[in-house]
Amino acid sequence: YTQTCFCFCFSSLQLMKEFDYEKLVTATDGFSPSRLIGKGSHGFVYEGLLHEDDKRHRVVAIKTPSLSPSSSSSSLFEKSEQMKKLENEINVLSSLPCSPHVLSFLGHAEKRLMVVEFMPNGTLHQLLHVSTTSPPTWLKRIEIALQIARAVHFLHEQGIIHRDIKSDNILFDSNWEPKLADFGLAAHLADEKRPAPAGTIGYLDPCYTCPENLSTRVDIYSYGVVLLEIVSGRKAIDVTRSPASIVDWAVPLINEGKSGEICGGGGSGVFLGTNLRLLRMAARCVSSDAESRPSAGEITAEIVLCLAGPLTLKSLPLWMSFFRGVVKLKRRRKRLRETLTWPGQTCHVR
Repeated sequence: YTQTCFCFCFSSLQLMKEFDYEKLVTATDGFSPSRLIGKGSHGFVYEGLLHEDDKRHRVVAIKTPSLSPSSSSSSLFEKSEQMKKLENEINVLSSLPCSPHVLSFLGHAEKRLMVVEFMPNGTLHQLLHVSTTSPPTWLKRIEIALQIARAVHFLHEQGIIHRDIKSDNILFDSNWEPKLADFGLAAHLADEKRPAPAGTIGYLDPCYTCPENLSTRVDIYSYGVVLLEIVSGRKAIDVTRSPASIVDWAVPLINEGKSGEICGGGGSGVFLGTNLRLLRMAARCVSSDAESRPSAGEITAEIVLCLAGPLTLKSLPLWMSFFRGVVKLKRRRKRLRETLTWPGQTCHVR
């Protein structure tokens, strides 16, 4: 694993470069609508096809502020804010060592366009709330929760607060491995000037009311909301339900020991205890007492234990079958020994 990670890191570092702006425009067919793969308050994301030196092509994602021309002052201000977010994202990602749990940064063009790895399998939000296919298995859900916890732990070790952790910002690569993305709001804890509170309603820590309150606990709260989403399959905010907030709905049920109502029965018996542990961890993450929230390292360790539990239990039938066979063999040997042994004789059955 160490060797693989080293090679991956080396390759990523080689690709962190400044691209030619016009080549990126060409790579997206002039920002063709047919190449648009994502959009929001952050701007637009396009699928791009880069021509490499050895005549190979590489599919990447190219992020840009909104390209819609407008002369209104409000639109110009919005575009300026998008540019600031994009420049901040470039600065943050370029400062980070590589991680298998964070979207890989490949480079930029004049800090006006950003190039990152292409993630073809959409977002966690789409997987949980939009996809018409079968929901992810309980084991896959735990694995997703673990990978994102590791991403948050990695960022916090680097002194980075993401500030916008949500299911829409968790993307899946071609192997369905989740990665944390969208660092437009990310902040360095070491910076003397703290940014104004920001985030997404439903995921935003209610304790984060002023710049001075910025800490790792802000991300932990948002992660807790995502964890509740993963286990329950319910949206962070759903105005068709009461209460609309997943936190306001789930935490009382967790405190009352009604975890089955949150995860639809909890899946198979193997995962009942695991889901209860995950829900208790989620409740700690979204606690109104910010000081009592666990660190990302604690969360990671707990989920590793949760993941080990089902895997161990899953393999029990095989071991039970093995031991049952051993017991039966010993009984057969004993009966055979009794059958073949005459009074005063000793019979050795191997």
